[in-house]
Amino acid sequence: MTRFMTLSPGRCLVLALPAAIALGAPAMTMAEEEASSARAVFAGGCFWCVEEAFDPVDGVLSTTSGFSGGHVEDPTYNQVVAGDTGHTEVVEIEYDPSVVDYATLLEVFWRNIDPFAVDRQFCDVGDSYRSEIFVLDDEQRSLAEASLASLQERFDEEIATEITDFEAFYPAEDYHQNYYQENPVRYRFYKSACGRVERLEEIWGDEAGGLS
Repeated sequence: MTRFMTLSPGRCLVLALPAAIALGAPAMTMAEEEASSARAVFAGGCFWCVEEAFDPVDGVLSTTSGFSGGHVEDPTYNQVVAGDTGHTEVVEIEYDPSVVDYATLLEVFWRNIDPFAVDRQFCDVGDSYRSEIFVLDDEQRSLAEASLASLQERFDEEIATEITDFEAFYPAEDYHQNYYQENPVRYRFYKSACGRVERLEEIWGDEAGGLS
């Protein structure tokens, strides 16, 4: 549908209206937009590796590397790894809950970390590499606690992963986003040298990676 607005005799401005308005189709409400996607925030050590783990999951719409769990607003990467901000490296996951549910994301999360490591993951040592689940609501907390309890029954070792109420997420610098895709050679060298794959297989066996 096209409308014309008269500006002066013999001249007019063409206004192209959105198809939804032109055809009389109802616009998506804010509630419907929110229902079409949801968020999860996980800390599993190096956020490059966590992005790689979740990107292939059917229903995951996007992954963003960043920081949560600290006391400094909008910290830099250097501040976080120095250990002065209280943050840990996290990945914020946007997903379609009609395709994948939070319980499934938890299964993938656990099978991509060493749940027994305290203030470290694989070769990365320090509080900023601790594993943690940041829950956004009561349902996520209930599912996270149930999954942790189930794993504690399965393993003899104490699980170190914490469950924490989400407060804030700060995206990391641009060069950290999609690092495993943008810098594949450096990333593969880092991941191999870190021993991540071997340790995951040692803990999880055929379940390592969580995508089988």
